[in-house]
Amino acid sequence: MPQLLKSIYLISGLLLITACTEEKQPTASVSKIKEEPVLTQAVSMHHKAVNIQAVGTSRALKSVVLYPRISGIIESMNVQAGEMVKAGKNLIELDANEQTLLVKQAEISLADAQRTYKRYQAAVTSGGVTQSMLDEANTNLASTQVAFNRAKVLLDYHFIKAPFSGHLGLTQLDPGAYIDTQTPLVSLDDRSSLLIMFEVAEAFYGQLKIGQQVEVAPWQNAAQIAQAEVVDIDSRVDPQSRTFTVQAKLNNQADLYRPGMSFKVMLNLVSGQYPLVPETALQWGGDGAYIWKIDNGQAKRMPVVVVQRLKGEILVEADLPVGTLVVKEGIQRMREGMKVTDVSTQVQQRLLGNE
Repeated sequence: MPQLLKSIYLISGLLLITACTEEKQPTASVSKIKEEPVLTQAVSMHHKAVNIQAVGTSRALKSVVLYPRISGIIESMNVQAGEMVKAGKNLIELDANEQTLLVKQAEISLADAQRTYKRYQAAVTSGGVTQSMLDEANTNLASTQVAFNRAKVLLDYHFIKAPFSGHLGLTQLDPGAYIDTQTPLVSLDDRSSLLIMFEVAEAFYGQLKIGQQVEVAPWQNAAQIAQAEVVDIDSRVDPQSRTFTVQAKLNNQADLYRPGMSFKVMLNLVSGQYPLVPETALQWGGDGAYIWKIDNGQAKRMPVVVVQRLKGEILVEADLPVGTLVVKEGIQRMREGMKVTDVSTQVQQRLLGNE
């Protein structure tokens, strides 16, 4: 602000000196075209900032609906809706009496095969057992081992366990119910973090990066803003909607949110480039906004369309190449075709000299 005040005082002084000179030398002002002193600034290009709000739908970090691997009758249930369970916990047990007997039978067959193989192995050196008989005993041992392992796996299928830690959902089943492999048992969600999926217009593809932070807020409480991290960006643009899908990860250790909730996603992106001019250069007339540019030492009025206001500067839509000089001080005295002299350098030198 002190620099700006100094600039205003200096340009005002230059204008005053010019006015006094005109009063003392009226004849010279008629014969010569006066050059109006002005301060200028070169045009630069700047991206337009765009604030985008998208609707995001959340899901749990991990989410499954459990199904049985085999058919059977429910013997017991350890399921409470909303309960937090650890990975590996038994949730539902099926009647396993028959399969338990099959495991015992397979275990007996395996023990017999092991004894036979050991006996043949000891007798083969004395010639009491041929090598082919030993090989046959070895094959039988391997087969009974597989049968025993399979029986144990089928027995384990009677116990439905939590594949990961999470919260249980509702179930419509009770002990005694018959179920098959198409019967949904219960849902399990790991909601320690939520994945929020939202769509972004194809014009902004490439501006979002993995690991980038975005602001999100639940729709029912827009003031509750949180930070989420972009974890997935779709490799394709939908040809129908002309959008691409983005997934952001929201930390939910406090357990404030639930899978399926909708979120407002706020993104700060940029669009096309526009000429950047000082705010003080903008004027308004009957036909809209305009600025004064310097062309071969003369003031030229240039209509502009205001695109976006920034701090002390404005993005405009106009034919203003980079480096074009626009008047930022002294615009009140401008007229079309008026000759001007740029005193920006002299003012800057004086300001530096006064420091």
